[in-house]
Amino acid sequence: MNDARATVLFVDDEERILRSLRMQFRGRYDVLTAGSGSEALELVRGRVVHAVVSDQRMPGMLGAELLSQVREISPATMRLLLTGYSDMQAIVSSVNEGEIFRFIEKPWQPQRLAEAVEQAVQVARRELAAAVPLPIAAPAPTLDEAGIRLLTMDEDPATFALVRELAGARCVVEYAPTLEGALAVLSEQEIAIVIAGLRHRSDDMVGALKTLKRYSPGTLTIAVSPPGDSYGLIELINQGQIYRFLPKPLSRELLRRSLQSAVDHYRRIRAAPLLAARHAVEQPAAAEPSASLSSRLLGYWRRIRDNGRMQQGA
Repeated sequence: MNDARATVLFVDDEERILRSLRMQFRGRYDVLTAGSGSEALELVRGRVVHAVVSDQRMPGMLGAELLSQVREISPATMRLLLTGYSDMQAIVSSVNEGEIFRFIEKPWQPQRLAEAVEQAVQVARRELAAAVPLPIAAPAPTLDEAGIRLLTMDEDPATFALVRELAGARCVVEYAPTLEGALAVLSEQEIAIVIAGLRHRSDDMVGALKTLKRYSPGTLTIAVSPPGDSYGLIELINQGQIYRFLPKPLSRELLRRSLQSAVDHYRRIRAAPLLAARHAVEQPAAAEPSASLSSRLLGYWRRIRDNGRMQQGA
């Protein structure tokens, strides 16, 4: 079965773009194309599709909406969003509703797109070969579950107070307003979910989340921030694989649903570690924390890395 070609579906309302994508990928995969979201959904319903690469701006159905529906129809299908617009709402929707694997900007770099599609295809192949169950679980009535540890890393104590209130009495919710404090917790304990404020007066929280995902892919991250730079969010998708992005001021109900979804997904990863490959990150130019960090911070990162390797080997 692994010798058969994988199937990749490209969706765009511009035929010239579909022609270009067919030309680039037809020698490597069974290439399907669709000019609309509805046409793409019919193809996904009718056969196994390993990856869907969709444009965002299409008439009738936006790419983020399409990928959200693909996720419901075929959870094992990997999802990539291709767009030429730095549309913050589209980017946020692609994370929160489509749980996309990569965000690729137009005009795309052929080699970069090829690498992203191949990585996505390999993840889907492994899951399908292992028959990994990927149900979209209905939300449980409460987040309260013994043994689940959450970490809030935000200068605003109100974020921690709301997370602690929503998490329930049996969840352990740690609080660290600084990066050093957060790394100390992460280096000593297995944290299921990190709720991280992106705006910080002195610490690079975006860089920290990207590094954390490389060292601990099974830890899910919920980023919270006032509306800001879309480029930073694209980096957090591709290099940090954030699970959700929530705007501030936080909506109580939206945060509750996001925490519940993250807990459910964390349980599935623990039951089937193969699923952690869905959160593999695009490698940035510098794959290690900067040498300019203090020796103490570097020590924390090394402990997190080593603990992550032990958990993966367990």
